[in-house]
Amino acid sequence: PHQGDDNLFSGKLIVITLMGMSIFAWTTMIYKWVDLRSMQSRGRAFLLRYRRERDPLHLFLSRQVAKDSPVTRVYDEACSALSLEMESRGSGGGTDDARLTTLQIGAVRNAADRKVAEECVRLEERMGFLAIAVSASPMMGLLGTVWGVMESFSAMAVQGSANLSAVAPGIASALMTTVVGLIVAIPSAIGYNVLTTKIKTMIVEMDNFADEFSSELQRLFIRE
Repeated sequence: PHQGDDNLFSGKLIVITLMGMSIFAWTTMIYKWVDLRSMQSRGRAFLLRYRRERDPLHLFLSRQVAKDSPVTRVYDEACSALSLEMESRGSGGGTDDARLTTLQIGAVRNAADRKVAEECVRLEERMGFLAIAVSASPMMGLLGTVWGVMESFSAMAVQGSANLSAVAPGIASALMTTVVGLIVAIPSAIGYNVLTTKIKTMIVEMDNFADEFSSELQRLFIRE
């Protein structure tokens, strides 16, 4: 009976730990989904405005862009780098009759790429915990199962007989930890894959915008 109580206690401890992981995982998934969806919506609205302008610097110079999405932050960083390059050439920040070298355009593109990398790190915040929940929760459930079965057999050995009433609580507790582990792991795995796909989409959008912006700069500032 004493070992059975220990078995129930260990099983409950693992279940409580798994439930805590589940609450944190669900909180993370909901927060990330709302945040990513909002940023993606604002970023696509910016791209529509940007592509309606003939001058790629117009939104930056008129201060009409809020840095509230990854794409707009990449745009702001690239424009700031471009302004520095134009000032070094004495162009005063305007686009009329301005000239830049391929190397300077490359420096602007490098600044945009660095910002893209920074935004990738920001987008992937908290995703590490979801990955841990996906991989660790089934293992914790399995640990509880093995632990419970081991202690149940130990109780049987001490009693010298296979008394079902003595070992049943331990077996039930052992199986419960596996069930709870899977309940935590399955939604976490689905949420992780959905969020990862959304993050990859936003990263591709940032990369494509960096290419598009660089092409516009080459068209405007590099003349044969």
